[in-house]
Amino acid sequence: LHPPAQLPHVLTVTKIKYPDHFRQILHVTPYKFDQITAKICTDPVFTNHSHCEQHPVDVQLAVTLYQFGHSGNAAGQSAVARWAGVGHGTVSLMTRRVMTAILQPDFMAEAVHFPTAEEKEAAKSWVEARLCKAWRGAWCLVDGTLIPLYDRPHWYGESYFDQKCNYSLNIQVRSSTNIVTLYFYCLPGCFPAKPLYC
Repeated sequence: LHPPAQLPHVLTVTKIKYPDHFRQILHVTPYKFDQITAKICTDPVFTNHSHCEQHPVDVQLAVTLYQFGHSGNAAGQSAVARWAGVGHGTVSLMTRRVMTAILQPDFMAEAVHFPTAEEKEAAKSWVEARLCKAWRGAWCLVDGTLIPLYDRPHWYGESYFDQKCNYSLNIQVRSSTNIVTLYFYCLPGCFPAKPLYC
């Protein structure tokens, strides 16, 4: 016997009344969550010609963000499925659909770009004014994590093998003043790292 799913409460109550808690759970603000949902909701991957409708796009995005924001057993299919109140296989389907939509060329062209010279200069000025003049050249912060994959990917699987002897996707985050950039590193040697502004 499992406790009730937490996802419906997160999307209907926590998102509105407790945005800080929402951000702790899904690692994104409610505003950004809604923006991402609006950008990807028209992608054809979220439509089907079956009598069984897909879950709403916001539910699928929430499941994906929850899984990506956790590690170890908490990121496992069973734990995420219990948290969301969906089947084990549904977690994989939702994550695949969301990543398919995010990696579409149209979405990437709009959301992924390098900072302009003006954005870099604004960040350097902010660092100089608020932190330390000697740090002016340090206009960004970078941190990253590995998202473990369940199994070796079929295409270029050896490229996903990391220093911890697991198959994983490398995500890097760069932050400068009010700009947060998310870099997806996958298929090393095949595609350059692309930043995603959030």
